[in-house]
Amino acid sequence: MQARSGPYQAATEPFLKWAGGKRWALPVLQKLVPPNYKRYIEPFLGGGSLFFSLGCNDAVLSDVNFELINAYRTVRDNHEQLDRWLAVFQKWHNPELYYKIRSRDHGSKFWSALRFIYLNRTCFNGIYRVNLKGKFNVPIGTKDRISYPDGLRTYAAALCNVTIKHADFQSILRYAKSGDFVYVDPPYTVKHNNNGFIKYNEHLFKWSDQIRLRDEIRRAQDRGAYIVVSNAAHDSIFELYKNVGEIIRVERSSVLAAAPNFRRRELEVVIKCY
Repeated sequence: MQARSGPYQAATEPFLKWAGGKRWALPVLQKLVPPNYKRYIEPFLGGGSLFFSLGCNDAVLSDVNFELINAYRTVRDNHEQLDRWLAVFQKWHNPELYYKIRSRDHGSKFWSALRFIYLNRTCFNGIYRVNLKGKFNVPIGTKDRISYPDGLRTYAAALCNVTIKHADFQSILRYAKSGDFVYVDPPYTVKHNNNGFIKYNEHLFKWSDQIRLRDEIRRAQDRGAYIVVSNAAHDSIFELYKNVGEIIRVERSSVLAAAPNFRRRELEVVIKCY
């Protein structure tokens, strides 16, 4: 059985900034992690804030974004070469280099991972967004810290025994067995508003996917898995998860506005399904 790690302050931060990331919610989420569990499973990986904070030694991480998954695998398997190239980009970073690298979206898996991390470090607010042709189109941001002060070695160590999969959430949730801990953080969509949000992925997460997710969570519950879900604070979500778990409202500050004074406080929910 895996035991919970120490406080978040001593844990590793994510190596990626990710829209919808849950670093802000760790004080709430960590209180909902069972004291002991067999395996950690996360089917909507994103920045992996909770995973890195827990220090799991047995985990299954997954996402439908192949570029994201390729970056995780490359950090795990080839972090030293990534560090060398990020140091080069740190030296030469400027708008011309940014847009040149952004336009070069074909190459080896290593190049794709290097490009992905560089753009994540330097684009506006760390947003991952593609156009209808699947081309990354986020403009350059104000951040210019590209290389990591201590390198990627710590992240590679955290990922060394981890299964990293490019897959739909349904196939990953079916891995969950009795005693496993599953953290589920899907794209936030609500009923009657399928298109009323920013799409950070090529594939829209429809309301029918929310229903499919809820049903798969119920099946994993029946097998004895511990599950915690993050989702939108909306009546349709409350109804969807009625009698599935305990709904806890949490407040966060939106970080999608360019200026801090335009960012607003928003409600989300965390659902304890065990």
